Amino acid sequence: MNFSNRLISWYLANKRDLPWRNSNNPYFIWLSEIILQQTRVSQGIPYYYRFIEKFPTIFDLAKAPEQKVLKLWQGLGYYSRARNLHFSAQFIVNELNGEFPITYKELLKLKGVGDYTASAIASICNNEKTAVVDGNVYRLLARYFGVYTAINTSKGIKEFKLVAQELIDAKNPGTFNQAIMEFGATVCLPKNPKCDSCIFNDSCVALSKNEIKKLPVKEKKVKIKKRYFNYLVFKTTSNNTLLEQRTSGIWKNLYQFPLIETKQEVDESELIAHNEFFKNYNYKSITIKLFNSKTKPHKLSHQHIYAKFWILETNDTNKISYKWETIKKYPVPLLIDNFINEFINF
Repeated sequence: MNFSNRLISWYLANKRDLPWRNSNNPYFIWLSEIILQQTRVSQGIPYYYRFIEKFPTIFDLAKAPEQKVLKLWQGLGYYSRARNLHFSAQFIVNELNGEFPITYKELLKLKGVGDYTASAIASICNNEKTAVVDGNVYRLLARYFGVYTAINTSKGIKEFKLVAQELIDAKNPGTFNQAIMEFGATVCLPKNPKCDSCIFNDSCVALSKNEIKKLPVKEKKVKIKKRYFNYLVFKTTSNNTLLEQRTSGIWKNLYQFPLIETKQEVDESELIAHNEFFKNYNYKSITIKLFNSKTKPHKLSHQHIYAKFWILETNDTNKISYKWETIKKYPVPLLIDNFINEFINF
């Protein structure tokens, strides 16, 4: 039995019962694929249910305010995915008359859709023979065939795509793509793969050479940047606070407390001495208190954020107009949301 037939047979007998697998609706498949980018299945499932409940059709998603979409996405991270999701929904409704594209070439025109997502949707919804290559697929193919080309290089991306394309089952491309992803996600794991029960353990190159841990190969990661955030959490006598909406960066269009970023961790006197402090926040009768004495890093892909939350109590209500009792309705980064929950219950 060849690779694809063996893999599909395994999949049909062992696949997980995931909600988007019960439909060929391209909107649902697209939604699930965008949610699962950089996200574990177990984490993504609740978000998938929330989105199809709130936005059962592409038209519902398109007409929703971006703020509502971002709020529903809150906690998943990589918020550009949510902005692209909303933008593409409006594009499909306004420019394509609500007809969801299902061909590989047309899917690539959607914002936030690359080779992997377009291949998944086109193969599942249009039976198009175009192979998916994600982290799970890289790992399985690198180990099984003994490929040492780095997967995070242009050469590696092309090489693995060609290998996957040669393997894909021409009659059942959608099933094959789901099978190869499922196998990498549940058997050929990054750590402690289930080699003893693996259906390919009689022909896996990495296993035969005892080099499972060496594959796949990745070039060195980008150096992690440390950033120091000082959030100014205003609290007035009338129980108001101040929020700002970010206009750029990974948290674009999300809300946050006023922010002063410093080159290193600062204490109260250094914060007050910062030229951005009284320049922008010259309120009367301010008392300052640090809420969190310990700063654990909030880890993102290429940066670690060390955040301090400074509570600024004041009688001055000028421009401080956000009510604390309504603050939870605004979409915020997980870092801010965790603080709000802790502060409200403090």
